[in-house]
Amino acid sequence: MTDATLDHVFEVTEQNFEAEVINASLDAPVLVDFWATWCGPCKTLGPLLEQLAAEYKGAFRLGKVDVDKNQQLAAMFGIRSVPTVVLVKDGQVADGFVGALPLGQLREFLARHVQPLDGADDEVAEIAAPAETPAAAINRLQQAIAAEPDNAELKLELAVALAQAGQSDAAATELDALPANLATDARAVRLRQQLELARALKDAPAQAELEQRIAADAADWQARDLLGVRLLLGDDPAAGLEQFLAILEKARDWNDGAAKKRLLAAFGTLDDAELVGRYRRKMASLLF
Repeated sequence: MTDATLDHVFEVTEQNFEAEVINASLDAPVLVDFWATWCGPCKTLGPLLEQLAAEYKGAFRLGKVDVDKNQQLAAMFGIRSVPTVVLVKDGQVADGFVGALPLGQLREFLARHVQPLDGADDEVAEIAAPAETPAAAINRLQQAIAAEPDNAELKLELAVALAQAGQSDAAATELDALPANLATDARAVRLRQQLELARALKDAPAQAELEQRIAADAADWQARDLLGVRLLLGDDPAAGLEQFLAILEKARDWNDGAAKKRLLAAFGTLDDAELVGRYRRKMASLLF
């Protein structure tokens, strides 16, 4: 490992994970490489990731997790095999893959998520591309699955792309078909939460009607719940979280504790770490 690489590669432990991965990802994406000393493919993938970290010159950081030394971290991410690589961006898991990809595919993966900084190597700048649209991703992944029908990782990526394109039912079908080792993957769990929230709005009244119902009866918890989901999935997530907090404060047990469940689901889907942290504290102050 060269001195230039060392500037952008670090060891992840259970002690520094929150500061060096979650919080640091608010400033630049962090690629987390789960590996083990006994893993043959890890010895192939690791140097390629370090090479890319040097080429990108700080546009992303590479965190390396020895799964044998950090078993709690591996369990938290649902790691079933190594190498597994997860991209953390803005405090949330944004993407990932399992296995040792060749250098060309690694470049393509990074190009979808990482914007090169000025001064990045020419090869990085040349391959960088605009963010892939959901429709393009669906087409690419369907072709890849046709070529590799047993690659479940591709099917998880397809489920995410389908959800981003608004095809919730198709996304749910892909999720339900995932093998057990991926069904508990952090990306699958997050997507399932997003789909559950979206499902709550099926046949729900429009936002204006819900607001009128609440104005007429502040204790119309169903209207508050649905309005909260609409705002959360729309353009005002903080206002949506406020609706759930209002239910939690006045009717904690309504609908089998639905407000707490909504808040926890929301925290798992939002990309704004500061917003999530603020509302976690508000929820805790009402519960404890």
